[in-house]
Amino acid sequence: MLKNELDVSLSKAETLKEKPDQDNLGFGQYFTDHMFVMKWSREQGWHDAEIRPYEDFHIAPAAMVFHYGQAIFEGLKAYRGKDGAILLFRPEDNLKRLNNSAVRMCMPRIPVSKVLQAMKGLVYLDRDWIPEGEGAALYIRPTMVATEGALGLRPSSEYLFFIIKSPVGAYYAEGFSPTRIYVEDKYVRAVPGGVGEAKTAGNYAASVKALTEAQQKGYTQVLWLDALEHKYVEEVGTSNIFFVINDELITPPLGGTILAGITRDSVLQLARDWGIAVDERRITIDEVIAAAEDGTLTEAFGAGTAAVISPVGEFGYQGKTIMINNGKTGALSQRLFDGIQALQRGMMQDEHNWLVRVA
Repeated sequence: MLKNELDVSLSKAETLKEKPDQDNLGFGQYFTDHMFVMKWSREQGWHDAEIRPYEDFHIAPAAMVFHYGQAIFEGLKAYRGKDGAILLFRPEDNLKRLNNSAVRMCMPRIPVSKVLQAMKGLVYLDRDWIPEGEGAALYIRPTMVATEGALGLRPSSEYLFFIIKSPVGAYYAEGFSPTRIYVEDKYVRAVPGGVGEAKTAGNYAASVKALTEAQQKGYTQVLWLDALEHKYVEEVGTSNIFFVINDELITPPLGGTILAGITRDSVLQLARDWGIAVDERRITIDEVIAAAEDGTLTEAFGAGTAAVISPVGEFGYQGKTIMINNGKTGALSQRLFDGIQALQRGMMQDEHNWLVRVA
């Protein structure tokens, strides 16, 4: 097979799983009947592409992913739209970002258009798994790992790419409400020249210690500061961060240490569409605190695939409590949350051609 070809075979599950209770899905607890898998080798390129029943992998104990951490992934969702439509939100952007991560981690790039076609087929095959409840969706996890069974620090000569799917419930099952965020000034997430902009597994492993300590203090997530001066805001553990100061929407710029969020980009575009002043610039935690104290900081929120928009009601920093908007959800946070969800389900005009229809 030529390296630019991708023929996908289909092997359907003989027995289908019992669907979980749609009112108790949680996140990432259940997995659909099928998955997409393909392999890469230096000699063959991408090959053996297959939609097949969800099952365990058999990987050598010496597989290089276990020893040297070549692992990248993405996260996106399939939605139930109006008139029974099945919709994906900006899937090509997710796959392009996966390729950016692959380049940074010395891994092979995937053929985006062909993988997207395979993804659509996979979602359609498992369409009965897409929940219908408000805020619920089918979470899609494309992943690539190094599988060559060898020791020695170098890029692997073999890789496995796969897509699995999980029905997930509404992120805010008990209502859309602000979260408490701990500002981390001891641990760091990423350094200039590192892999902070890549969606690689090691970034998340490195963040668990800080997250665990923050949760023990009663906070939901961690807000990371820069690694050099410990004063510039970067991102939250699972989302990009935004502030509304003097009616201007401010977010840290992309520069190699934070993830180029798809939801982040959607927020910026919608804000511009709505005539809201936007500034992508460096902002210190001291500026955030000062703006909170003088009342010019009226909102803060995270933006990411899982929650869409996550309003922040409180920051904890060096023993201080910084309240945002009296702990209440701001108007822009609510508008973005409602607007993006409406877009994702085809309930709002898609002026930027972000939606991909599966069926």
